[in-house]
Amino acid sequence: MPQMAPLNWLTLMIFFIMIFFMFNIMNFFSFSYPIKKSKLQKKTIKFNWKW
Repeated sequence: MPQMAPLNWLTLMIFFIMIFFMFNIMNFFSFSYPIKKSKLQKKTIKFNWKW
């Protein structure tokens, strides 16, 4: 029935838009930053001058 074709296109468009959004959301939230260490070790440089 040609009268039902716009509804079919509309449902396909909504379906693919939802898949597109879900794919983008999964990619956005699955990315994780590397965890930084809370304690930074301070390097002390000792100079031993022998003059």
